[in-house]
Amino acid sequence: MTGSVEDADPTAGRLAALLIDASTEAVSAAGGHAGGVYLRSRTPGLLRLAVLSGLPGPLFRPWWRLHADRPFPVADAYRLGVQVVLPNATETMRRYPQFAAGLPFQFGSLYVPVVGGSTTFGVLTVLRPAVSDAAEVLSGRDRVVRLAQELGEALRGLEDEDPDQVAWEGEPLCLRPPTASMSVGRVGRFSWDPQTADITLDEDLHTLLGVPPSEFGGTVEAFAEAVAPSDAHRILASLRDTAAGRPPALPLYLRDQDGELRLLDLWNAYDPPAAPAVRGVVVAPGPAPTADSAADLLPDGVFCVDRLGLVVYANPRAAQLLGRPRTELVGRDLWQAVPWLARPEFEDHLRAALLTPDPVHFHLARPSAEEPEPRPPIENTGSPRPAPQTGSPSPAPDTESPQSAPNAGPPPPAPQTESPQSASNAGPPQPAQGTESAQSAPHAGPPPAPHNGPSQSTPASRSPRSATGPEPPSPAPHTGPPRSAPHTKSPRSARNPGPPQPAQHTGSPPPAQDAASAPQPYEGDWLALSVYPGPDRLTCTIRPTSRVSAGPAGQEPAVSPETGASPLAPLYRPIALAIALTEAVTARQVSAVVVRELLPAFGGRRLAIYLLQERHLYLEWETGFPQGFLAPFDGVDLGTRLPGVETLTTGRPLFFDSMEQLAAAYPGIALDATEGARAFLPLIASGRPVGSCILGFDRRRSFSTEERTVLTALAGLIAHAMEKAQRYESETVLARGLQQALLPRRLSAHPQLETAGRYLPGTAGMDVGGDWYDVVESGDGLALVIGDVQGHGVQAAATMGQLRSAVRAFALDDRPPDEVMSSTNHLLIDLDPGLFASCCYIRLDPATGRARAARAGHPPPLLRSPDGRTRVLDLPGGVVLGVAPRARYPVTELQMEPGAILALYTDGLVERPGSDIDEGITALRVALAKAGAPAARTGGRSLAGIADRLTASARHAQDRPDDIALLLATRRTTPSGSL
Repeated sequence: MTGSVEDADPTAGRLAALLIDASTEAVSAAGGHAGGVYLRSRTPGLLRLAVLSGLPGPLFRPWWRLHADRPFPVADAYRLGVQVVLPNATETMRRYPQFAAGLPFQFGSLYVPVVGGSTTFGVLTVLRPAVSDAAEVLSGRDRVVRLAQELGEALRGLEDEDPDQVAWEGEPLCLRPPTASMSVGRVGRFSWDPQTADITLDEDLHTLLGVPPSEFGGTVEAFAEAVAPSDAHRILASLRDTAAGRPPALPLYLRDQDGELRLLDLWNAYDPPAAPAVRGVVVAPGPAPTADSAADLLPDGVFCVDRLGLVVYANPRAAQLLGRPRTELVGRDLWQAVPWLARPEFEDHLRAALLTPDPVHFHLARPSAEEPEPRPPIENTGSPRPAPQTGSPSPAPDTESPQSAPNAGPPPPAPQTESPQSASNAGPPQPAQGTESAQSAPHAGPPPAPHNGPSQSTPASRSPRSATGPEPPSPAPHTGPPRSAPHTKSPRSARNPGPPQPAQHTGSPPPAQDAASAPQPYEGDWLALSVYPGPDRLTCTIRPTSRVSAGPAGQEPAVSPETGASPLAPLYRPIALAIALTEAVTARQVSAVVVRELLPAFGGRRLAIYLLQERHLYLEWETGFPQGFLAPFDGVDLGTRLPGVETLTTGRPLFFDSMEQLAAAYPGIALDATEGARAFLPLIASGRPVGSCILGFDRRRSFSTEERTVLTALAGLIAHAMEKAQRYESETVLARGLQQALLPRRLSAHPQLETAGRYLPGTAGMDVGGDWYDVVESGDGLALVIGDVQGHGVQAAATMGQLRSAVRAFALDDRPPDEVMSSTNHLLIDLDPGLFASCCYIRLDPATGRARAARAGHPPPLLRSPDGRTRVLDLPGGVVLGVAPRARYPVTELQMEPGAILALYTDGLVERPGSDIDEGITALRVALAKAGAPAARTGGRSLAGIADRLTASARHAQDRPDDIALLLATRRTTPSGSL
């Protein structure tokens, strides 16, 4: 059972209620305008957005799911257990450039991990207005932290009842935040118990409905008839759905018996162990119709949407310019009502208006009447409910993408005739096919039928008016794909990018036959839009204007049949890809970035990357191809006539709109599918061939000029990243081999002393550091040594080898610890590698347990007594080696009892980003105390087992930024062989 309110399960409802309450209170406490909760999913390392408050879900679909290892603030808060405060866009760009590239707007944000006991369940996040100093956020942050702690404890209680309960597998619950302004309408509340059929109305609701308690029938049917007699069936169906755990995502817009507007909002109320109840409110808007009637007379179009994208008002002029009757606008999600607005550029501007307080001004091309109608998104996309949990696996992370999800909504409703007061007639023109962005269209059904070509039209492209009467004069031909004007200002700019052409308007509604929704020829083929943000809604003005410069004549928009996405959608991805590639340091990391960033942007489903080695191409990465299909092409010679080879040898990218084209160009080539399209890109860095990249698409498609240009440029970025990765891996192999050769293959042994050592390299790019440990014979005793050279790579490994050899030589000469440290310090200064090192040196007599220790800037060792008490040894030390020629290193006398464990370690074992090193040392001390006595004592573990236990968490960590060295030693009560 997961967190989906689709199931009539009280526990699932309690999870949703907890998340909703926490996010709503957090937004209010932090002074934010939006927020939500990310929750862990059943997929390890994958977070899903469970609740989103104050923002339309489809508009932020790319952030619905997030891997915990991504360089994003939510991931850091979850993975590291730290609070992340980003006061403004500048700080966001500095710390999280990849996140800032996707939302380059001036807003602040706050992220707090939700922890219960030792388990991190998710992250509570708030988006708020930007401030100059993070100190201004601290008071709000403290309140959010308390809310996160309370939520964590509550989720821990749910998990105790059902270990699989606290996980989220569906879409996010989208919520309207509490209104910031006082409502001037009337509100009444009610509750309904489905088991007893009792329905209770408060006094305000009785007054609103005009039904005194003495005259009320007391049944849910009587309630539905009193609210909206013509819509009673909808009310009853919604009540039943809510009782089953499926409340409507949006309020119901109803009309009472007098035709006045009524809003009905329903939700679940769980109070275990009682059965789930249904609660709701009925709202009668106040004097808003007066303001609406005034706005109806304005010559410019005006429409309003709430923070979830629901159209709450549109005047007749807006309906005319948008090409929709008002009855098809008000009460609907904006993308459902006007599908051609679902374009990446419009969505980007709308995100800016939702996240920042500044007005946004921009231009959009409106589709001509001749262009076919795209299918609108699925109903209620402004506030999606979690998907039903059917047990089916979610799409693979490397193939699912909001940008490439097919538009699977139902066809648009038939045009309706509106009254003359709405200034529209028999129906709107059909917008252009393919202008809807799949970025905001959840995949909820079968994909559209394949086209025979991207520029072919269907019989449905005729205007609906052609069947009812003569068509009005056609507007000027529209020759370019819909896109923002090149002179459009930044979303944050408050300037109007250009003066609009005034519209001819008589001030009174024209006759129905003359008030067509289609744009008139004199008005131009562009619209100037301004969006004014408010606390509860966005007010948009729209007016016709003319383009300053048009696109190339005759250019057809290239539409992906499998996505229906605008050809401009990929143009938004190069920055994100470039930033992500800078963080990838191995060939496999580069390939993973390409899968994650490049494939979704273009709607691809298959990817193969080949790298050049000694005039042969070897397969480095593949995804989406049938298993074993690419095996025969692994290691092909550069003389082979294959598109993947010729694209590299000629330096030309090859694009095939269909598999038939590919087969015709290369007769006899093996094909992995009969339907689809392919792009073969050369990977060339600074004139040097690196390899080739193959992109595969499930359906035939054409590649526009913009797409070809962007893909070719991105191939260059990938090539440079691959070349850098190859150099890095070569250096890593060298450094790792050098380090392994320099680390001790065996430790010096003593009959009365057992030792165990562990070394773990860092995971960040398979980097190699300079940590080392050693056990050296020194007179009649042993020297225990651990050290850490600054930095990573070949230089650090080489310096580590020199220092280890020097310390070993000084120890074999039985020099005192302070003299060993001083001599090693002078040697490092003379070598002048540009690096410093820390070191801890303990000379131990196993027979007596007496020890003398010196420390050079190294973390203090730990000593576990036989009775289990563990303490940090306070050794007064000197500065790190290689810095001060006259540095002194004081010596401390120690006594080690039989059965005690001495632990020496490097900072990689105790340091964590965002935490103090003392906290890590304390955690290691507690872990050593719990690890138990060595095997010499009854019931004890082997020293090697204790070493494995202390390094287990680090060994299994996905993110280990530094290498780790650990050396344990224990005295035996009786002489024995050393392990």
